[in-house]
Amino acid sequence: MKEIFEWKRLLLNDLPWTFLAEVSFRTVVMFIVVLTTLKLTGKRGVKQLSVFEVVIIISLGSAAGDPMFYEDVGLLPAITVFLIILFMYRGVTWLLGKSKKFENFMEGVPICIIEDGQFSLASFEKEDLAQDEFFAELRLRGIEHIGQVRYAYIETNGAISVYFYDDADVKFGLPIRPQPFNRKSTEIPKSGIYACSFCANTQRLEPTSGTCTVCNNKEWVTAINVKRVK
Repeated sequence: MKEIFEWKRLLLNDLPWTFLAEVSFRTVVMFIVVLTTLKLTGKRGVKQLSVFEVVIIISLGSAAGDPMFYEDVGLLPAITVFLIILFMYRGVTWLLGKSKKFENFMEGVPICIIEDGQFSLASFEKEDLAQDEFFAELRLRGIEHIGQVRYAYIETNGAISVYFYDDADVKFGLPIRPQPFNRKSTEIPKSGIYACSFCANTQRLEPTSGTCTVCNNKEWVTAINVKRVK
């Protein structure tokens, strides 16, 4: 029968002291696994927090939780996990301050997603960001069409920064409200200025159909150039 406050069981759960070496190895491996996995999920998976901050939260939360209520998890292995995470945290923050390449890898760099009223295709396709989700972010800032936007950036924490055209410089652009955007079509009913539904490039088109000169898309939406409501 087990006794209360049986110190060997409480601290190491009857495991040998050498088990702490295995805990150290497991912690390093899992820290790298979690860090790499969250890095690969992209910015949208860790919005408002850096990848490294999320790793720390998950690692410490997991290390603290199990020994609180699992009898077969000793306290010393959990404390060892905390010490190793603290050591790795200090090491990573030191590297962030010393190496710009490492900082860019860990924190990322701002990505220009809209430039001069249309999408930067290379950036938009590279980022794990659905078009509907991006449009929702813009609508929350009172944007009705892409022609109102001079530049938009996805910041390193996943937030979106927007720089607007002055009212006098607003150009024809792709509507992002659901009602007009969902009327996209491959048919051009009448002559006018249309916006590509994929890249937001604007072109003057004649009736029948047209192909975007930027991305070769064939679906169009009637472009608008209304001023932004402030």
